[in-house]
Amino acid sequence: MERSEDAGVFKLTDDLAIVQTVDFFTPIVDDPYDFGRITVANSLSDVYAMGARPLTALNVVCFPQAAMDFSVLRKVLEGGLDMMHEADVILLGGHTVDDPELKYGLSVTGVIHPDKVVHNNAARPGDVLVLTKPIGTGIISTAIKAGTASPAAIKRITDSMAALNRAASEAMVALGAHACKDVTGFGLLGHAAEMIEGTHVGMEINSAAVPLFPETKEYYEKGMFAAGLRRNRAFRKNMVTFAPSVPDYLQDLLFDPQTSGGLLIALPASKAPRLQEKLKKSGIKAPVIGKVVAQHKSRIKVI
Repeated sequence: MERSEDAGVFKLTDDLAIVQTVDFFTPIVDDPYDFGRITVANSLSDVYAMGARPLTALNVVCFPQAAMDFSVLRKVLEGGLDMMHEADVILLGGHTVDDPELKYGLSVTGVIHPDKVVHNNAARPGDVLVLTKPIGTGIISTAIKAGTASPAAIKRITDSMAALNRAASEAMVALGAHACKDVTGFGLLGHAAEMIEGTHVGMEINSAAVPLFPETKEYYEKGMFAAGLRRNRAFRKNMVTFAPSVPDYLQDLLFDPQTSGGLLIALPASKAPRLQEKLKKSGIKAPVIGKVVAQHKSRIKVI
């Protein structure tokens, strides 16, 4: 817990450990089926970030039965179950409570060899940083709530958030990645900070290389961002230095809270092209957005 790992790992034998996590949240898209898919992909992501294989899950549901038709819950659970089938995860059951606000998520159990856990704080100088999904879901989700997001923007982030990080996880494990973190509520720079906090390495991130969803900048400039963005930036401001050339809007967007974001992977520079090639075959664009350095320990320099 002190290292802000994405999931807990419990060693059962010399060659087997279980990996456990739980996550749930309120709807971020209007379609209940898509909400179910996104929530499951997000919940499984913590296991994938550790390099593990999720096996079983339990539903966690809060539902306003007096205010919402049960057909909505049925669609949410259908979307979640379809995503679990895609991930080869077995649903064992779950728990439901009456609540004024709809919430859905999973408790997930996976497995891994104890010696093959991918920690978040084991990056080494000379590693490069690969990001497997664009950022901007927090901005566009806020625009959805305000009724101003375009259908194209909604589809783009829905497809991205509902995409499993399975292929990226399997590829990074096969290539011996040193460290990984999935990018979620603390934003890209918030989770990057977790990877180096208290370590003997720093990071340099090329802001121009960070992929953004189309319309992210436009919606941000219209004030479509959640309060979490400002909180994320305030929390990590002492660990991050921006070059004067980095626009103010982009500084903020790098702290945008993400839902079911991609993996931020640290691995040797020589292995990055092979990782990118593997992911390209799965339809995943994974640019190199920075590097791990021995200078400015426990700090991030954004250029």
